[in-house]
Amino acid sequence: MQTPKMRTPVSRSRRGPSRHLNNSFKSPVRSAAPLPPADQESVANEVETMWNREAELDKEIAQLQEQGHHESDLSQYIRLLHRYNEMKDVGQMLLGRIATLEGVTTREMYSKFGLDPED
Repeated sequence: MQTPKMRTPVSRSRRGPSRHLNNSFKSPVRSAAPLPPADQESVANEVETMWNREAELDKEIAQLQEQGHHESDLSQYIRLLHRYNEMKDVGQMLLGRIATLEGVTTREMYSKFGLDPED
């Protein structure tokens, strides 16, 4: 039996200067083409609508502050809303499990307990 001959490794690198080095750099980020006049008008209208909406929201904020609401109370309302949603989810899971055990639909369970299915 003969020992196999060792092959010489093949170089995978290019020999000589790369032909791509002289090409200009092409950025992957595409520049936005200028908008046609009709689109510029629609963008201007949209911006104006946004400015108007911001002014309306500023008025609503001022009215709420006059009524005694404060932005600092918002985090408490959000926390309470999360808690309410978690409890509601648990209630819906329980109704679903009871409906499965009784072999009825969840909608029937809502009417059995006097609950609004849309709530």
